Amino acid sequence: MLIRWFFFLSSAVLGVLLIAVLLGAFAVALLYPTLPDLDVLTDYQPKIPLRVVTREGVLIGEFGEERRSVVRIDEVPEILKQAILATEDNRFYSHGGVDYISVVRAIVANITTSSRQGAGTITMQVARNFFLTRERSYLRKLQETLLAWKIEANLSKDEILQLYINQIFLGQRAYGFAAAAKIYFGKNLNELTTAEVAMLAGLPKAPSQYNPLVNPQRARTRQAYVLERMHFFGYINDETYGVAQKEPLILRTQNTSERPLVPLHAEYVAEMARRKAVEAYGQDAYIRGLTVWTTLSSDMQNSAYRALRQGIFDYDYRHGFRGPESRVSLSADAREDDPSWTDTIFLNLANYDNMFPALVLDVSPTEIRVLISDGTITTLSGNSLKFAEKALRANAPANLKITRGSIIRLTKINNIWQITQLPEVEASLIAIDPQTGALLALIGGFDFERNQFNHAVQARRQPGSSFKPFIYSAALEKGFSPGTIINDGPFFIPAEEAGGTAWEPRNYDGNYEGPMRLRTALAKSKNLVTIRVLQAISPQYAQDYITRFGFSAADHPAYLTMALGAGSVTPMQMASAYSVFANGGYRVTPYFIEMITDARGNIIQGRPPSMLDETREQVIDPRNAFIMNTMLSDVITRGTASRARSLRRDDIAGKTGTTNDYIDAWFCGYNNSLVGVVWIGYDQPRSLGKRETGSAAALPIWVDFMKDALKGIPETSLKPPRDVILVPIDPETGMRNESSPEKEWFYSEFGPPDAMEMLAPINTDSLEQIF
Repeated sequence: MLIRWFFFLSSAVLGVLLIAVLLGAFAVALLYPTLPDLDVLTDYQPKIPLRVVTREGVLIGEFGEERRSVVRIDEVPEILKQAILATEDNRFYSHGGVDYISVVRAIVANITTSSRQGAGTITMQVARNFFLTRERSYLRKLQETLLAWKIEANLSKDEILQLYINQIFLGQRAYGFAAAAKIYFGKNLNELTTAEVAMLAGLPKAPSQYNPLVNPQRARTRQAYVLERMHFFGYINDETYGVAQKEPLILRTQNTSERPLVPLHAEYVAEMARRKAVEAYGQDAYIRGLTVWTTLSSDMQNSAYRALRQGIFDYDYRHGFRGPESRVSLSADAREDDPSWTDTIFLNLANYDNMFPALVLDVSPTEIRVLISDGTITTLSGNSLKFAEKALRANAPANLKITRGSIIRLTKINNIWQITQLPEVEASLIAIDPQTGALLALIGGFDFERNQFNHAVQARRQPGSSFKPFIYSAALEKGFSPGTIINDGPFFIPAEEAGGTAWEPRNYDGNYEGPMRLRTALAKSKNLVTIRVLQAISPQYAQDYITRFGFSAADHPAYLTMALGAGSVTPMQMASAYSVFANGGYRVTPYFIEMITDARGNIIQGRPPSMLDETREQVIDPRNAFIMNTMLSDVITRGTASRARSLRRDDIAGKTGTTNDYIDAWFCGYNNSLVGVVWIGYDQPRSLGKRETGSAAALPIWVDFMKDALKGIPETSLKPPRDVILVPIDPETGMRNESSPEKEWFYSEFGPPDAMEMLAPINTDSLEQIF
């Protein structure tokens, strides 16, 4: 009887199993033909973000919804492969897409315990990530299994693992382990430690839950599990295991985690390149893996960034501490180690490249105790307080005084914390190759994250005296020479002749030196001499002449005030214009994109035509450029830019610029291989302060930059072109004097006068038309 029942039950179970197998086979037969093609895998085209790099290939910007760096399997460190296998699928290289041992183990665990255990393989994860949703259903699981078999039948194990390593989502918009290594640790894959590898290998299970930036404790727990698995399977020995367990977790700071890690500060140029790429390729530019190769020099860009920030800090230091950035109310029982309120305080206070926000906890006249945004508590005293010492006095004004609850800024210099502050002033620095127009360095402002307005290309400011060389160049074409004598004396136009308001311009120092040579007048930046020169050649002629340098006539009205730089320019325009002097009279158009390549490295857009061929336009006489170079060289050797002599070079030239009330300060300088332009001022125009001239505020930045930029570049001497002559002259009269040791350059057709020739008195008739 029992045998009969056993036979009956066995037959029933076998029948059910047979029916299940038949139904499964039927389902497979129906589903398999509907599975997607594997073209997306065999011709893998991930959404690779737009990258912007320097001419050397150094990354300066990355744009796209997905952060991704595609690597080949042979570029992946063995320890990372082992960590992934130990955690996700240790029998990956032995199963055919489905790990049946894991399936049985998962079934038993799910029946006997309350926990859910999966049996997914790396191949199944690839199938799910590329083709399926994360829906939990038996149909989706069956499709995943079938796809895994199909993938295994068409791709090698290394190809599957490579897809997994590049495609898996790991949090922080990072897709793939190479991108995650950059975002979490700021490293390349081959630079990761065993502990860091384990941290990354633990992310695929639940990227948000084990994100070390958001949940460091959970991430640590997951990391420990991965290390344990690696040790269990013999991938790491006891010693490596112990060291990895104790290794401190060093991550990129959280407030920069949403920005691509770039080794070079060139955000303004990266944004310029991004706009050009989107303009040319639309929104696809963000996913096609395009690389924009700029003309930037990595070294020069780094020098420009450092010089500009130091110049701004120096200016800010001269004008003193302005008071705390803000204040918060701290209760007496507030716990310094309680992140619930300290995180809130620092939530919207970004770190601006070594300028950390800090909360003042205790204050005395000789020291303060602060909580820095990274959670560190430190005490400042001595020189660390020097910049803000007036704010610690008992009688300090309320808006200046540092008290408990004040938010201040700290910077670390020589490993010592010091009080600083966020500057209010802005500045820009631009450097181009005068022979080609290639942009070599550009800093558009103090900090891109704080102010995205690109002062180097967008700010329209008055150039002040830095515009005078273009007036003098125009005068050379009208028969003037560096030896021409012009009176540096008072100049006055009454109101009835000046359109209603009397005009009495003055020199910067308020002094007059009488008749002098044009060379001396330019070196000393004499306003009244320049005005008289402009009157003599006519503002209308000068307005037309300056367009040769790329200026718009509409931005420089044909008034005598043009002599003082009362028009409107951008630093980029000034760099292009000064290039004409630097290269012998040719106009160049600045450009910053050398080429654009696709994801495979193919060039899809080349550089503009070279400016070294016959298409380059000669806009001023080479003799004019040569003579202007000698005059602008004197600005440095014995004029307003004498601070530049510290460079100890004889091949540099330039001009300072300061506008009325010290609102804008400039220095535009060059040699024949590099033009650099520095501007400094406030976005909402106001005075920089007394004596904050181009020579005091802008020139030091230029010198600091050029000190590095010209390192290793040999000096080149000016070679006079044909038809210029060097003639001995009397420096007091400008007349030819064969016995005089003073010599001056002239156009050969003009030459110096043989007798004193005074310019006709200035005619002020109908000056209403000028003002």
